[in-house]
Amino acid sequence: MKSLLFLGAGFLAISLGGALPAPLPAPTPPGIPSTTTAKSNLAGLRVQPQGSQTGYSRDLFPHWITQSGSCDTREVVLKRDGTSVVQGSNCAAVSGRWYSPFDGAIWTAASDVDIDHMVPLSNAWKSGASSWTTARRQSFANDLTNPQLIAVTDNVNQAKGDAGPEAWKPPLTSYYCTYAKMWVKVKSVYSLTITSAEKTALTSMLNSC
Repeated sequence: MKSLLFLGAGFLAISLGGALPAPLPAPTPPGIPSTTTAKSNLAGLRVQPQGSQTGYSRDLFPHWITQSGSCDTREVVLKRDGTSVVQGSNCAAVSGRWYSPFDGAIWTAASDVDIDHMVPLSNAWKSGASSWTTARRQSFANDLTNPQLIAVTDNVNQAKGDAGPEAWKPPLTSYYCTYAKMWVKVKSVYSLTITSAEKTALTSMLNSC
């Protein structure tokens, strides 16, 4: 059974007993640029049609690598983005609370939380990563320096899939601005291309800032 505290517009659903907890802060991955910088970065991205999916495999992007001790990338992000996170001896999160900024849900079980790749691996493959070395793809898939990884509701992440912002946006329109800034930063850092439809969507989202 999912352990959800959902703070939505106009309603509140609580599947746990007890008093309503204080609102949780939204996770803030590192490296989110200002609106001005994001718009400048967007203007500098190369626009071209998306490349081929041929040859793509998630295995070509080694992810959730060990960061330190027994802690892999997923556990590091769960700890970073959660509140009151307790980890077991194997570094797995055994308790805590996670606010998903994509949809406003609050989760109390790590199993209900996915670590989203802001720019999905498949999207990256089709916009330049197909020519990278495996080492660079591994760095991209485990990037803790830029806003590429964030803890979110699992089924929302799955609904996003490998879609760009022209085809999928967070359910919460209030997060459009931050989402676009994160997307643009990652594409800019890794010199990935964007499509014309993607640029139009990102421009509109940044204009909501």
